[in-house]
Amino acid sequence: MTHSSSNPALSTSTLPHHGSPVGPATDRVALYRPEFAAHPHRAYAKMRAEYGGLVPVELAPEVPATLVIDYRIALRILHDPERFPADPRGWQQSVPADSPVLPMLEWRPNALRSAGFEHARYRLVNTAAISATDLRELRATVGTLADTLIERFGGTGSADLVREYAGPLAFGVVNEMLGCPPEIGERIARGMAAIFEGADAAAGNELLTQALMDLVAHKRATPGDDIATRLLTHQLGLSDQELVHQLVVLYGAGIEPLQNLVLNTLLLILEDERFGGDLLGGSLSTRDALDEVLFTDPPMANFCISYPRQPVLVDDMWLPAHQPVVISMAACNNDPAIRTDDRTGNRSHLAWSAGPHACPASSAAYLVAQEAVDHLLDVLPDLRLAVPATDLVWRPGPFHRALAALSVTFPPIPV
Repeated sequence: MTHSSSNPALSTSTLPHHGSPVGPATDRVALYRPEFAAHPHRAYAKMRAEYGGLVPVELAPEVPATLVIDYRIALRILHDPERFPADPRGWQQSVPADSPVLPMLEWRPNALRSAGFEHARYRLVNTAAISATDLRELRATVGTLADTLIERFGGTGSADLVREYAGPLAFGVVNEMLGCPPEIGERIARGMAAIFEGADAAAGNELLTQALMDLVAHKRATPGDDIATRLLTHQLGLSDQELVHQLVVLYGAGIEPLQNLVLNTLLLILEDERFGGDLLGGSLSTRDALDEVLFTDPPMANFCISYPRQPVLVDDMWLPAHQPVVISMAACNNDPAIRTDDRTGNRSHLAWSAGPHACPASSAAYLVAQEAVDHLLDVLPDLRLAVPATDLVWRPGPFHRALAALSVTFPPIPV
């Protein structure tokens, strides 16, 4: 039986897949290797020349997927949750239990990993909890945290902005928004880092889950004006297990991507004379720099993952059932078919995804990243890279675009 589609580029069939981008493991592009992390845009260009818009990749050893690097195909997929659902349960049955990407991609009862009614239910609760955040208070929180962090290294004349600024700032902001005590937050951060890095991800997942269970218990005992409390008091009445998995998404989307957005924006401003000069001259804002980064080096470069329930025909390519389809926001944003030289004021990038799974916290993320960048540059206007940008090391991993360190120098300030 064949199902028709109103979209001529997307159709489905129960027939065995053929003509797909699936080939031997040696034909797949390994997204988890350091070589890819070091030069992803070079890799995307090579992929486009060899495969077109749909690329056979590996997310980890023996974990095949299709990477979408065509902007228009990506939009169609993101707006077609019926044929491209986000529920991975059919896929994860075939994945080794010790796969480093399993904790990142496995099914959880939350909006990110659900489809249909359950997705709508979870998204409603999350959107309500996030939208009640007071953005003025959030701005003040960022300023206070930034001041505290800068005071710690401002008198030394040098810093690693990953370890000493962006990382702890993102961690502190998310903890404050969720009403999380520092001790629980520290365990959450360690567990989340292990999952993103893929190093001992299973142990990290266990640590994260237990810490979040402790947070739910804490908020039930001592509720506050925070996202976690609003989640657990919502009228839809999520269970404790469901609450834990809503928090997994909020922490996962809040710490790592936010940290990377701040760092990648600072790198652009410090490295690119066009931006640095224009920014100081007043013709371009930090918001413009943020949007430039969200186009060129989004903090989550490859994500927005779906799992077709049956083979799907996309632009004359069969995508297999129960195999991840990963949207490359970085490659799609830089698709030559839609790319323009001047992106000032252009916010058509896919960094926040699109369709029913679009990020519900983009406004808060913009605010935090902009305040973090502005605050640092206001206090340390003579900030400079300590090493050439070409010598910077990017952390390997199939999903994020993340600096291992961002060393800077500046005239010491009185503290």
